[in-house]
Amino acid sequence: MMNKLVVAGILLASVSGAVMADAKNVVLVHGATVDGSGWRDVYNLLKAKGLSVSVVQLPHSSMADDVAATRLVLSQQKGPTVLVGHSYGGAVITEAGTDDTVKALVYVAAFQPEKGETLGELSQRFPMKVSLKMLDTTHFVPDPAAYHDSLGADLPVALTSFMSASAKPMSVETFGVKLQAAAWHTKPSYAIVTTQDRTIAPALLKWMYTRSGAKVTELRSSHMAYISHPQEVAKVIMEAVKAVD
Repeated sequence: MMNKLVVAGILLASVSGAVMADAKNVVLVHGATVDGSGWRDVYNLLKAKGLSVSVVQLPHSSMADDVAATRLVLSQQKGPTVLVGHSYGGAVITEAGTDDTVKALVYVAAFQPEKGETLGELSQRFPMKVSLKMLDTTHFVPDPAAYHDSLGADLPVALTSFMSASAKPMSVETFGVKLQAAAWHTKPSYAIVTTQDRTIAPALLKWMYTRSGAKVTELRSSHMAYISHPQEVAKVIMEAVKAVD
């Protein structure tokens, strides 16, 4: 008769193996001047699929700090992880995505820079249309008067008014920082082009995603697609999740 301890060990190993094999994690990274709360509907949809979902809160003190905050959350994941970024968050995941736990990247109306490239350089290639309000010589928020039309024309005005009132200051210096790495060279990437985007030009989104070879989904949406079209965004994330071995 097989020793009970041996049997218990085999069963434990089987259970542990099953858990690790089935583990799917998603880490969501927000864009500039907002926080992670906008991911709530996407979070709920992914959780309903049985996924482990984490939301990064970027400090916005510097790009290096934002990347470090993302890596800190990634270090808590067990098993393969899909890393998702919106807008400026795309630059963050491009660098933080080199982490070994990350198996795929999802760009939601997001910057996808090359190593050594700056967001300023990309923005000059296809100028950003959003109006900014300078708070001092180095920090800005979106212009409250243009917030709805520029960032979230397909969202309720009451919501964009609150988002504007709670906007998180961002440093212009961030747009001059050169990316230290570009994870999309070695990790498969999925991308959403927001065709009604008045913040990042759809032409820029298409140019970046063509350059990287990302699998592209076009969505008739404003820049804030993850809030206005959470089901469609969650569907693209799930596609990336299912492709992870």
